[in-house]
Amino acid sequence: MVSQGGPGRAANRLGRREFLKASALAGASLALPRIAGTAQAAGALSMQTWSAAVDVVKSHLSAFEKKTGIHVDYGNAPWAQYRETMVTKFAGGAPVDLLWVSDAWLPEWAEAGWIAPIDGYDFLTKYNSDVVPFCTDSMIYNGHQYGLTYYTDYMGFLYDAEKLAAAGFSAPPKSWDEVVEQSLVMKQKGIADFPLMLSMAQESWLIEFMSALVFSHGGAFTDAAGKAVMQDPKKGAVSALRFVVDAVRKHKIVSPACVETGELAGLKALSAGNHAFAILPKYRLRVLNDPAQSKVAGKIKQALMPMGQDGSHATVGWMRFHGMSAQTAKNKPRAEETARLIEWFGGKADGQYLFQKILFLDAGSDFAVKPLYDDPEIQAAYAKFADFEMVRAQQALARKKDVIQPWFGEWNEANGAAWQGAILGNATPEAVLAQSAKTWDKLKSRA
Repeated sequence: MVSQGGPGRAANRLGRREFLKASALAGASLALPRIAGTAQAAGALSMQTWSAAVDVVKSHLSAFEKKTGIHVDYGNAPWAQYRETMVTKFAGGAPVDLLWVSDAWLPEWAEAGWIAPIDGYDFLTKYNSDVVPFCTDSMIYNGHQYGLTYYTDYMGFLYDAEKLAAAGFSAPPKSWDEVVEQSLVMKQKGIADFPLMLSMAQESWLIEFMSALVFSHGGAFTDAAGKAVMQDPKKGAVSALRFVVDAVRKHKIVSPACVETGELAGLKALSAGNHAFAILPKYRLRVLNDPAQSKVAGKIKQALMPMGQDGSHATVGWMRFHGMSAQTAKNKPRAEETARLIEWFGGKADGQYLFQKILFLDAGSDFAVKPLYDDPEIQAAYAKFADFEMVRAQQALARKKDVIQPWFGEWNEANGAAWQGAILGNATPEAVLAQSAKTWDKLKSRA
């Protein structure tokens, strides 16, 4: 995720692109965690990732080298240090050809001139027809596509089927109103003190939790032109925040401690059997239905995201992709080899989506290429912890975040504090979202 902090007052005096470059250069001499394999052999490509599925990456990379004769130096860094490490590499001109990129960083890195579009390579963009649409949308900035995706997921609505039955319900809620109704019955029967678990702590996951609520209420934070609409009572965000405030303060079906509950703490609370409903990343189903890790294994199911009064079953998704550095794009022979490497990892290798399949089977990381849904091995793996058809149905309704802009980090911190303030009763949803909208438009005007 993008850092929650913002560039600060200096951005008022510098253009955003100039400020990003100046900040990176200023930090280039800082001592940072060492990335393995940074020494680049003559002519070798450089591939940089965070430290995830390292053995899978190495194996797939070895196959690429054997098939093409192109040598690749592979380096990785922990997720927590990856963004800072890569920014320092960009500023210092270190050799980077292919790199992993989060959708949240795309505008910032593109504006700074650190990554380059790949839409000039037809053999890469041909894969778009197989990719879940919101993932392709998430790789496009200012009309250009910046990579090929290899991982995606979304916020899911999860429920404890045993608690649902104990409360006398035969089906999970289809709307947020039904969530309230069923939760109140559970409270009355002593099934759960706080049936609905929401994680509203100020952490990197918060924007996903908020976006899932806003989208399912038929709303948005911004319009197609990037202007704030979160303050408009008819645009969903006000309704979503009002629902959370009422759930905590009026109905008391969500704990007031939700403002201090992070995603991991929420996962542990659901796995301990403390709640009946929760919004959590869909991939958490694997842990929740694992008897070795969860007290409610086998009981946690997924339903479509409940609808607001004027909403839908929409949710928010996120993705990661393989990108190309801007310095590589200037060297056509090297860029061509890098594009082939991107295809090997983000497209097909030897005629199949091999990397995405192995990554899911080995590490549980979900994929964005639709043909894999028809793979019997994928279906069998999913059947062990989730309803495969429900997973597909919700995936089709996932939307990208509508607030990913170069100033996202600055706004996100203020917006998260605004939501928390309303939940704590310090101000109305209307008032805090009006202020959040002003902050957004002010930052946008400075960009």
